[in-house]
Amino acid sequence: MSVSSPNPVHVIGGGLAGSEAAWQLARAGVPVTLHEMRPQQTTDAHVSGGLAELVCSNSFRSDDAEHNAVGLLHEEMRRLGSLIMASADRTKVPAGGALAVDREGFSAAVEEALNGEPLITIERQEIAALPDEWDSVIIATGPLTSDRLAGFIRELTGKNALAFFDAIAPIIHVESVDFSKAWYQSRYDKGTGKDYINCPLDATQYDAFIDALLEAEKTEFREWEGTPYFEGCLPIEIMAERGRQTLAYGPMKPVGLTNEHDPQVKPRAIVQLRQDNTLGTLFNMVGFQTKLTYGEQKRIFRSIPGLEKAEFARLGGLHRNTFLNSPKLLDETLRLKSRPSLRFAGQITGCEGYVESAAVGLMVGRYAAAERLGRPPSPPPPTTALGALLHHITAGADEATFQPMNVNFGLFPPLEGADALNEKGRNLKGKDRKLKMSTRALADLDKWIGDTPKR
Repeated sequence: MSVSSPNPVHVIGGGLAGSEAAWQLARAGVPVTLHEMRPQQTTDAHVSGGLAELVCSNSFRSDDAEHNAVGLLHEEMRRLGSLIMASADRTKVPAGGALAVDREGFSAAVEEALNGEPLITIERQEIAALPDEWDSVIIATGPLTSDRLAGFIRELTGKNALAFFDAIAPIIHVESVDFSKAWYQSRYDKGTGKDYINCPLDATQYDAFIDALLEAEKTEFREWEGTPYFEGCLPIEIMAERGRQTLAYGPMKPVGLTNEHDPQVKPRAIVQLRQDNTLGTLFNMVGFQTKLTYGEQKRIFRSIPGLEKAEFARLGGLHRNTFLNSPKLLDETLRLKSRPSLRFAGQITGCEGYVESAAVGLMVGRYAAAERLGRPPSPPPPTTALGALLHHITAGADEATFQPMNVNFGLFPPLEGADALNEKGRNLKGKDRKLKMSTRALADLDKWIGDTPKR
């Protein structure tokens, strides 16, 4: 470690995002002070004081850069000199097509690299507020931000802007919906007409759906997560336990809607899917926050007419998660609009997953470095996994319904023109479509790398 520069960039949080941000800054020639409160102050989830500790799974998910969005994100980060990806590759363990790591070895590899970088100083103490003299700060403290720092952030952003968010509804790729059974319509025909997709259930289907909810296997929570059931976001299975008709008078009420496939028949209940991104490629299941296991969610939700072949961009869940309403609060370079000297990175920005967290750290580190070096920030192309994830966080999602998200192809701009067609002139689907999107992404990334000013 080196002696601190008079004007280092201060990175708060030594998880994956903070470690990656510090690395990118240092590799650009910018001094960094990386602040980590552990082991002096721990959390309910961490078990060590190591940097970049993996608190849950040891998997970085699929490493398929051709047909999987997270695998594509892996490859993009590798091409940008990611410390997290280099450490993962160095400590990987057999996991089929996934990238999984030796948990302790991975953390040790990250910490060894950061300790060996002369422009990085690591300080071990809690940061509860930001000194006025810090002119460039990145907060990357994740979903388990300390109470004092969370309070400070809340003062900066407004008490309703920092969410302790416990309810997550599933999100579905629109192309997997069967529109011979489902239809577009907003309740009472309000809005644009395509804001919602409707899936009808008759009385027999509704009764079977309720039975499945009541009998399904649920996720058990860790003691530290708790089960905070708020009346405004009760899990659907809890609502079903309150009475068999509760859902039909709640999120599944059929009023104000007419089945265009059978206008004379009134459904007993309707499942609504609401548009979730500006591209219109992803829709969330309205009111369907749940603690069903992932396997049960797929089985039960695919029993809904129109969703028999549903592909999920994200499944539902209930857990503690501290994150910002980033589309409202952050600019396109992840600066706090009300305090431009402060940036955020990682899960606190509203991304999900180890790789996504590190990817946002990578982008924020590059932005802060460019600013420190007097260069204009250079955002990654929106056609890349990095750019698609960044767009979702800063602009692509509706700030009124913003929820954490894993990277997925539903966040990418659709293919256009000849690129969207196969040799027979038909729209590309499945693996062919994903391969074309991945090829486009890496080509655009390489051009962007070539055009970006070097150190």
